[in-house]
Amino acid sequence: MASLRENSHRARWEKLSSVARTWYRWSSTSPQTPVPEPVIFSGIQPTGVPHLGNYLGALLPWVKLQQDASPGTKLFFSIVDLHALTVPQNASQLKKWRAEAFATLLAVGLDPNRSTIFYQSAVPAHAELMWILSTVASMGYLSRMTQWKSKLQLPEDTTLEHSEARAQLRLGLFSYPVLQAADILVHRATHVPVGEDQRQHLEFSRYTANSFNHLFGDLFPIPEALISPAKRVMSLKEPTSKMSKSHADERSRVLLTDSPASIHKKVKVALTDSEPMITYDPIHRPGVSNLIEILSHFEDIPCDIIASEYQNASLRSLKEHVAGRIVHHLHDIRERYQQIMADQIQLEVIAQQGAEAAQANTNRTMNRVRDALGL
Repeated sequence: MASLRENSHRARWEKLSSVARTWYRWSSTSPQTPVPEPVIFSGIQPTGVPHLGNYLGALLPWVKLQQDASPGTKLFFSIVDLHALTVPQNASQLKKWRAEAFATLLAVGLDPNRSTIFYQSAVPAHAELMWILSTVASMGYLSRMTQWKSKLQLPEDTTLEHSEARAQLRLGLFSYPVLQAADILVHRATHVPVGEDQRQHLEFSRYTANSFNHLFGDLFPIPEALISPAKRVMSLKEPTSKMSKSHADERSRVLLTDSPASIHKKVKVALTDSEPMITYDPIHRPGVSNLIEILSHFEDIPCDIIASEYQNASLRSLKEHVAGRIVHHLHDIRERYQQIMADQIQLEVIAQQGAEAAQANTNRTMNRVRDALGL
């Protein structure tokens, strides 16, 4: 069953090159009505320099989307800093993290001459459309979303009737999916590359777009998910959980700017097991399987084949090889990142240009929305 699901996701992802060259219809358009080229939107929160899981699961697929897209496809990639405010932030740290995240998008290969790269907070239409969408968004639907529960470390079956939820929950965290829907719809996105864990939020965006269109006319395309076929990169110290910045042990993650020595050290102490042979078994050997999956990302070889090649090798040699491949792949990214961060003025210029292009695109949407609402 897992294999069939992975094949389905991979087929949808590989379909992108044709999607990016195909005319997609908005709902209810007639065969004679001209339809827009695909519009792709996605965002990443500013938590500083992304880790290896962010890169392989989101950023690298963004770069591939940019490479495969037809000339008419619009690409929007945002540092969603307004979303970051749903939890307490230190102002100076958030400012630093924003710049680091933006520089990383450029360092991994996103081209500001091809893709629109911008800070969400620099484009006011995102917040304006959120307010408008909140007038049609369902409280019941929002209460069933998992985002606010996981952020507050509450059980998935928590409801708004729970006293602990009422005491801790803030409106911004609760309405997070409405802002996410606004991010997508304000750019009239037809496709959204997301991880499997974000599918629920995209479904909410589709639901909200349908609700708005039903009341005010066909203003928004109904966005489709582009689920990356890439396996999640798991924590090096807790391989049953995905790699995350929130893990207390810094050795649990590899940052894109880590030095070669740091990468080798982190992989060397990655949690594995004491079994004598190398096998790929994510259920019973999650640590070893995580290393194999990381290697599979870089060598584009199925995990089972890698496992068979290393079957009689030691865990030490496997770790050394994995670390070496990571170091080699991240070398140029780290070099570009350092160069970009050394020129903050140029970084601000690129961000401003991206914001202006994004704002121009959102103006077309908001003019239609305001007209439909009588504003």
